[in-house]
Amino acid sequence: MALVFASNNAHKLEEVRRIMPEGIEVLSLRDIGFEAEIDETGTTLEENSKIKAEAVAAFIHDRLMNGDAALNGVDGVFADDTGLEIDALGGKPGVYTARWYLTNDGMSAATPLNDEIMIFKANRTKALRELKGKEDRSAQFRTVITLIRLKDGAERLQDATLQVSGIVRGRIAEEEYGNGGFGYDPVFIPEGYDKTFGELPAEIKNSISHRSRALAELVKILAKK
Repeated sequence: MALVFASNNAHKLEEVRRIMPEGIEVLSLRDIGFEAEIDETGTTLEENSKIKAEAVAAFIHDRLMNGDAALNGVDGVFADDTGLEIDALGGKPGVYTARWYLTNDGMSAATPLNDEIMIFKANRTKALRELKGKEDRSAQFRTVITLIRLKDGAERLQDATLQVSGIVRGRIAEEEYGNGGFGYDPVFIPEGYDKTFGELPAEIKNSISHRSRALAELVKILAKK
């Protein structure tokens, strides 16, 4: 089975490929020649996940209709959207997790950054600043995955779109720990552990993460098809 993962995030792609079982080939957007920017205009993780999956499925459908036989082997598309939801902040940043540092919370919004590492750092800094002095540091990561199955390569099934989700509870550390992972990993301590995702080995993170739990639900569904 070959599925396209609708993301340009190299870190996510590597993580998903490690988690997916043998027998499921995960293709990147680059692998299928998809170069367009997808406007994530949704206000929920569910909406943004669906927007991304539908955009890539439509691209594959159009290419196949134009005789691109190279995509005949694609069985479907899946896209994820992930949010960090902090209890003391009413579930923020949620759908704005990826570029939370840009949101104007009563102050001047930050200047947009182009460097991925700097964006990650700015987001973590904002999380620590927003929780300064707060006793409740509980939070969760939630991933929503939308799958669109393709029939005979080109014909989209009427009931082929579905969504699954995965959650990992934890807390926000008081400072950064570890250099592993990406995003908020150095400040998120999952339940049952005393180390952040940034400190834990990749195999442990991949076995308990929100994304791995959502993917596990996805694999269950694929196994039934």
